[in-house]
Amino acid sequence: MTVEALPLDETFGNAAGEASLERATTALRGNGFEVHVVDTAEQARELVGRLVPTDQSVFTASSETLRLSGITADIDESGKYQSVRAAAPPPSADVYATIRLGATPDVVLGSVHAVTEAGHLVIGSASGSQFAPYASGARRAIWVVGAQKVVPDLDTALRRVRTYSLPRENQRLSDLYGQSSFIGRFLILEREAFPDRGVVVLVRESIGF
Repeated sequence: MTVEALPLDETFGNAAGEASLERATTALRGNGFEVHVVDTAEQARELVGRLVPTDQSVFTASSETLRLSGITADIDESGKYQSVRAAAPPPSADVYATIRLGATPDVVLGSVHAVTEAGHLVIGSASGSQFAPYASGARRAIWVVGAQKVVPDLDTALRRVRTYSLPRENQRLSDLYGQSSFIGRFLILEREAFPDRGVVVLVRESIGF
């Protein structure tokens, strides 16, 4: 199915209820993730500012959640943090060299496209460039996630990516660059193996897609 043929399911933009958030929070903690629940994106921004160390390298994965909340600018533009992006040389024709820059930071900061009530994190990507630090390359991973991304199960999570996140990203790229998007890879994180590595900041309001 082409990107244009995918119907946009606006229901996936609605914030999950408190009971669903509680189930996801409990399951995530049971799966080894550290979880913080906040009411607003501004509270998430303040929390992330405290969670991210200033003496370690930090890579901001491309994320509308981070951009809209102001977190990307805080990390990459304030001069307070050791931002991988801020220190990176200008992009070159070697795409893989650019990807490798963010593969093994001390801390990776980003978002996901869905969180299940069983405590699984689901990310879809065209290139998979954020997968290396998300899965194991970074010593610590912090994901900021709006409540609209909490879904009952993996089937619903995958449907959310295809019928909400992908069409929204496709529209964003089309508006900015005249390009389209696609899903080339999925990453599903079911359990965190290392204590204190994976951190999920759940926001009770909708942000990002």
